[in-house]
Order: sequence, then C-alpha cells, then structure tokens
Amino acid sequence: MTPEQHHALDTWVDAHFDDEVRFLQQLVQVPTDTPPGNNAPHAVRTAELLREFGFEVEQHVVPAEQVQAAGLQSITNLVVRRAYGPGRTVGLNAHGDVVPPGEGWTQHPYGGAVVDGKLYGRAAAVSKCDFASFTFATRAIESLRAQLKGKVELYFTYDEEFGGELGPGWLLQQGIVKPDLLIAAGFSYQVVTGHNGCLQMEVTVHGKMGHAAVPHTAVDALQAATRILNALYHQNTLYQQVTSQVKGIIHPYLNVGLIQGGTNTNVVPGKVVLKLDRRMIPEENPAEVEATLRRVIADAVAQSPGITVEVKRILLAHALKPLAGNQPLVQVLCQHASAVFGEAIEASGTPLYTDARLFCEQGIPAVLYGCGPRTVLESNAKRADEHIELEDLRRATKVLARALGDLLS
Repeated sequence: MTPEQHHALDTWVDAHFDDEVRFLQQLVQVPTDTPPGNNAPHAVRTAELLREFGFEVEQHVVPAEQVQAAGLQSITNLVVRRAYGPGRTVGLNAHGDVVPPGEGWTQHPYGGAVVDGKLYGRAAAVSKCDFASFTFATRAIESLRAQLKGKVELYFTYDEEFGGELGPGWLLQQGIVKPDLLIAAGFSYQVVTGHNGCLQMEVTVHGKMGHAAVPHTAVDALQAATRILNALYHQNTLYQQVTSQVKGIIHPYLNVGLIQGGTNTNVVPGKVVLKLDRRMIPEENPAEVEATLRRVIADAVAQSPGITVEVKRILLAHALKPLAGNQPLVQVLCQHASAVFGEAIEASGTPLYTDARLFCEQGIPAVLYGCGPRTVLESNAKRADEHIELEDLRRATKVLARALGDLLS
C-alpha cells in the first residue's frame, strides 16, 4: 500500500477508536475464568458484537465429552472469514480464556473501567484486547475499498490456558482452518518469532495416613514430598547455567504452582499432590527434559520406605521455532511497528508459550504481534489490576491494519 493509504488507515482507526474501546469493554464484562472454563457464553456474546459490524461468524462447538475430558465445561470457537479475491489467507488468532482474577484488585475485574488512559479487567491485556485490535484492523482495511488480494480470517478460541488443543489445535485438526500465514496474540512492543516450550506434570506422593500421636504407625507423604521439592528447586540453580541463544529468552525454569495434601492437623498426611511447570528454552529436547525430571523425583525418595510416587504429564507444549516462510510477516510488522511507535521494533523471543506453536507444527509460518505493554509484568497479566494502555491499543491496531493492507495488496 502507499503511504497515503497507510495514513488513511491510521485516520480510520482514530475515528473509530471509541467504538473499539467499547467493544473491548463488553468483551471484558463477560467472565471467561479457566478453570472452570465455561466459555461458550463469551463466544456467543462476541459473535453478537461481531455481527453488528456486518461480519458473518461461524460458531464451532467442541463436543462436550472432549471438553469435559480436558477438565473444562464448554468451548465454542469462533471463525470469521473475509474474502477479497484470489491470494493468500492471513489468519489472526487470539484467545478469550483466562485465569481467575484472584485477590487484590482496586478495579472490578469484569468492569472494563477506563482510568487514567488504562482499561482495567481480567483478560484486558491477555488477550481480549487482541480480539479488538484484530477486528478493528480488519474493518480498517475494508474501509479503504481498495483492491485487495486474498483473505483475512479471525480465529477467536478458548483453550489457551489448558494448552490450546481444543482451541486452535481442534480447528486445525478438524480442517476448519488452514491459513497461509498466522499472526497470534502478542505484545505491541515485540514481534515475536520464538518462544519457550512448557511441560506440566502432576506428582502424587503416597504414604500411609495415621494418628499424629503415634506417628510410627504412619508413613508421612509430606516429608517425602518435601524431599522432592528440594530436589526440584535445586534444578533451578542448574538451569541458570544454561543460556538460550534466542533474544528475549534467558534460561529454563521450574515452578511448583500447586500443592494439595493432608487430612487434618492431627493426622499424618498419607497423600500429597504437587503440580509443576517446567519452561523449556527452544534449544532443549522435551523428551530429555521430562526423563530428567522423572529421574530427579524418583531419586529424591529412593531411600524413603513405604513411599510410592506417581508422575503424570498433564501438558506438553513445544517451543515456537521460526519457519522460513515467516519473513513477510516479520518484515511488515517490524516496519510499521517501528514507524507507529517511533522506535526500533525488532524480532525477538518470549519466555511465554502460546497457541502459535500449533500452527507452526502444521507448517504454517506464525509470529506473535498484538496489543500490550513491553512486558507481561507491566500489564499485570495473571495478577490483580490487569490493564491495557489505550494508546498501546490504538497504535497496535494501526500497525496491524497497515500490515494486513500490505500483505493483501
């Protein structure tokens, strides 16, 4: 597109920005806490709002038995297809599910309040804001009534927090979507071409429950679990000695995010469950990482009579590694992000893991770009008072509109 057309896109985004903010507020006001993962109501509401813009919306209901087997309640994935002529299909994918709000909020987590130029709410930054930027960037390019080639497809899915297999993974498996290029939800100050993988495991430690007055009649599962915890946390000191060559990614890390166990204060615990999250840098082999963790766990309790341990993998998300065909995406996004933000924006990696990997695993070049601050920390994502800077939303929408315009010209 010409510089004049890019300016026209910017002007359209500015003129309709209040509408974009209201759209995002309405998305935030419908909770999508995952767990429990009853996210079909949000998809229904989103489809209603998209139809008001003249978009036809496909609602793809994931079978209940698959959803329940994954520990969720309902998933309806949305697909919007906008065809302009022969040419490649550019898909844009964002997820609507999010972790529960937790404590410590000064704003209502589902209020969508705008305070001092920031819109507050759970999923405001990750990643309902990308529903808004993707939608309004698409509307912007259509407003030019220019000769475009190809298609834009929007994929709004609801399973990222549980790995994405019933979101984009399911749409790809069913043959419902297969774009030529994919832009996934990300941060407006980054064009991400690589990210960490993630291995999540459940470790169940079995001992023998008994009365605390006669502890010799029991086998303390918590003491054994403590040995496992110490061994696992020691791994983090070793991981710090491993450095990734991907810009933006530092080293592997292990986190124990959930511990459950025991019966009562006066009862020796007979069972303890640990859930752990192991972030893998792109250079690591997931099979080797899992084998090492299983060995560390087994060795930690090898000298603990009466203790047995079950280890179950609950998630394996592979790292995102750049595919050669992603250059058109990287080029236009870096070019326009640098121009709109007034600073050099380059391709980099992120320690997160995302749904984008599922597209790359199918041979579809993908990058991450969307709304948000420079870092996860600045957005308060997964913390109290999650928010999006409205100026970042505005600028990211302009970048996406310009990039789509160039990709389809």
